[in-house]
Amino acid sequence: MTGLLRMTPTRIIIHHSLTEDGETVSWSAIRRYHVVEKGWIDIGYHAGCERVGKVYECLIGRPWDEIGAHTTGQNINTLGFCFVGNFDVVGPLDAQLVVGVKVISAWMRLFKIPIEAIYPHSHYAPKSCPGKRFSMDTLKGMLEP
Repeated sequence: MTGLLRMTPTRIIIHHSLTEDGETVSWSAIRRYHVVEKGWIDIGYHAGCERVGKVYECLIGRPWDEIGAHTTGQNINTLGFCFVGNFDVVGPLDAQLVVGVKVISAWMRLFKIPIEAIYPHSHYAPKSCPGKRFSMDTLKGMLEP
């Protein structure tokens, strides 16, 4: 893809998909929704974590230096990470957080992003995202810069 806007990330924004995480891959359904229904060029997030079969895996979204479409008014210089699940209903399992933390920690090291620059989507929008039962304190406690 040529002609896409490039960026250097300075912040990370955490999301949830607001959908139930099952044993089938829903990352492609999220991508399809973003592209077909919303008319975006790709999935809005840079990466995500969901259960695939019996284990959690991180899935790649947009290139890390490409402006995302995950947080209105905040996409420039931010990386969007989506934990698949509805965390308004139940919190994420530690196993999911452990896998997601691998990517988020790598981003912190690669782009020199401090832990103070990691925000929930709800910091920028009147939403509960990444969910009423998602603890940013727990997530940040697991991160290794």
